[in-house]
Amino acid sequence: MKMKKHVLWMPLILVFSLFSVGCASQLTGDTYSRSEARAPQTVRMGTVESVRMVQIEGTKTPIGAGAGAAVGGIAGSGVGGGRGTGIATVLGAVAGGMAGAAAEEGLTRRQGIEITVTEDSGHTRAYVQQVTDNMHFAPGDRVRITTVNGTARVTK
Repeated sequence: MKMKKHVLWMPLILVFSLFSVGCASQLTGDTYSRSEARAPQTVRMGTVESVRMVQIEGTKTPIGAGAGAAVGGIAGSGVGGGRGTGIATVLGAVAGGMAGAAAEEGLTRRQGIEITVTEDSGHTRAYVQQVTDNMHFAPGDRVRITTVNGTARVTK
């Protein structure tokens, strides 16, 4: 009966960890946080000099590692028909934690774009944001750069 309780907890932990990964914030040029919604923005204009694809690393919160450690610990404790040794539980938790952290980072990794812009002021700056289907940039495009609360976005 003890093993069945552990088996019931594993799907619950997995669902919770996937739900929390789905809550990761967006890094697109057209997504604003609640705190940015009504804040004044600085707007600058410029011309795109170059564009290149980049990877934006995924989140690395304790949630992925914690969920993986819990599932790994439960699995490790089940070694030997539920009479797992303490070392099997610990090893399962460590391995699960590492796997959970790697899974979270991989699931939340995003395709990004680096846009180098020469602003009308003469300054050249590069901006990185998540790729979106509705926003394409090419050298020579006129763009606007909006900055709110220290976060800059490039749009057309």
